[in-house]
Formats: sequence, structure tokens, C-alpha cells
Amino acid sequence: MITEALREAILRGILKGGQRLGQEELAAQFGVSRLPIREALRQLEVEGFVLSYPHRGVVVSTLTPEEVQEISEIRLALETLALRLTIPHLSEDVLQQADAILSKIDQETDLLGWSELNWQFHKTLYTPANRPRLLTLLKNLYATANRYPLTSYKAQSQQEHRKILEACRHRETETALKILEQHIEATAKMPVAYLKRENSEDASQEIGN
Repeated sequence: MITEALREAILRGILKGGQRLGQEELAAQFGVSRLPIREALRQLEVEGFVLSYPHRGVVVSTLTPEEVQEISEIRLALETLALRLTIPHLSEDVLQQADAILSKIDQETDLLGWSELNWQFHKTLYTPANRPRLLTLLKNLYATANRYPLTSYKAQSQQEHRKILEACRHRETETALKILEQHIEATAKMPVAYLKRENSEDASQEIGN
């Protein structure tokens, strides 16, 4: 519960990059001992949401454009592998589950809700590959990437999702992989551009001061 609450606060921008997370303050806030706080922060560090420094303590991490690009490249390699492995094992039931998730995404207005459903769609398709470690790696990558929800990309994303699903339904592996590659590359462009613009604005303000 504590991990999820802190993760959501970071994703919503309530806890900002560089902000220190004191264990005593968090323990008082949640009404618990420091042990579950330490466990929650340790899990968030594994997921890349926080960083731990010897003398500074734990702070909310920030992502550079280069890191976002790297995450995209890793996702591309791992997700295309997952999709290639799973297509021969996709049942009609799984395909219908994935289609139902896309319908939920169409109705979802909350950014975090959309991000979670987006992961559930991909997870549903990849699970039949029976590669639990691969799925865990992808889950962590999605959690990190979701720090920058792409509000203007939803319509295009849904179109690509349905094209991937249709290709999977017809066992058109190479077509599905090509669309997935384009999908992942597109999802990286906007946050990379956003972070570069943000860094440029910060630098300009420093010069102005």
C-alpha cells in the first residue's frame, strides 16, 4: 500500500524529481514504523523511481532524455521478443481479453488509469509466451516510462494497439512486430522532446539569473 501510494504520488507529480524522502516523516505520515517505509523505498529504487545516496538519503529520481531513449530501446528489444514468442500460443480467449481492455482504454480519462490499462493490454498479449522473468522486466520498464503519460498520443496509440491485435489474430507475426516497433519508437519521441525542451528552459532561466 505504501509503495503504491508513493509511486502514484511520483507519477502524478506530487513528489517531484530531486525531492528528498525522509523515512521518519513518511513513517509519521502513514502511521507505521520505519521498516515498511524502508521496504517501500527499496522497491521504488528497484523500479527506478527513487535513488539512495549515502549522506543525502533517498530522493525522487529524474530521467534524462538519454535515459528515456534507452528505456525505449530496451523495450523494443524485449517486447518484440515477447510478441514473437507469444503469437503461436494466443488463444481466442486471450485475444478477446485484450480487445476488452482496449474498450476500457477508450473510456478512461484518468492518465494513470490509462497508463495501467496500457500495460494490462500488452501484458495480456505477452503472458502466453510463458516468460515470467521477461514479463517482470517489462513491467518495471513500463512503470518507469509511465512517469510521462502521453496525453496527445492516445488516439494514435489505440489505432496501433488494434492493428497489433488484428495482426496477432491472423498470426501475421512480422506485421505485428513491425507495428509494435513503430509503436514503441513513437512513444519515446514525445517524452524525449519534452525533457529536452524542459532542460533547455531550465538552462535559459539559470543564464537569466
